[in-house]
Amino acid sequence: MKAAPPDQAASPKFSHSSRRYGISRSLLTIWRRQYRNGELGGAGSPAFIPLTIAADPQGTASPAPVPPNPEARVEITLRNGRCVAVPANVCPEALARLLSVVDSR
Repeated sequence: MKAAPPDQAASPKFSHSSRRYGISRSLLTIWRRQYRNGELGGAGSPAFIPLTIAADPQGTASPAPVPPNPEARVEITLRNGRCVAVPANVCPEALARLLSVVDSR
């Protein structure tokens, strides 16, 4: 998404673009400057790489499963800007009910 908004930042609808994408004007300005200076993209850009999953060769032992960390948490940022932190092993159905209430507008 970084490559699209700087193009639109050059238009007279600069603040409209920032509101539409939910990006602060200052961040859009930084991206615009980086785009002009050629700092976006390049050799260090993220890229997809090919991945092949092969069957386990005979005779290799599977690694022992790692026990879940009871203190592990997941932070979820919702569309309305609220952030919810829940245990990593939260029940999916309970989480869905919670998010439907917290994310309501």
